[in-house]
Amino acid sequence: MSLDQALSDAMKTIPECVAAGYVDMESGMLLAVKTLDSHPQEVLDMVAAATSDMFQGPTVLEVEKSFKKSRGNDEEDFHYFQEFVIFSANLIHVFLRTKPYPDHVICYVARKSANIGMVLAKSRMSVDKVTDAV
Repeated sequence: MSLDQALSDAMKTIPECVAAGYVDMESGMLLAVKTLDSHPQEVLDMVAAATSDMFQGPTVLEVEKSFKKSRGNDEEDFHYFQEFVIFSANLIHVFLRTKPYPDHVICYVARKSANIGMVLAKSRMSVDKVTDAV
């Protein structure tokens, strides 16, 4: 299954989902995106940059380094921050780091009227199928 198809299938299961994307933070690229509305390319490119900043910005890396040190975890590829949920004026944004590819993040956007518990549950349930398509 293609990555585009995997994202489309996931969007159908997530309540009121309006967009999905797959970001490679190492390259800074949005590898795939599906949206119900059209968006300018520069906006989509900013999604990849913002995602990378959230998960790998200098302050976040320092916090993770501190957590690793205090907990005696010296795994280089281990990250404490696995998910972010952002509530904007009209939307719920869910960002999920993938386990097989720690530098990859799946992004889902749902309407704010959606049940947040279902959005999170269905988003998490989609991760394996989406990463299998990479």
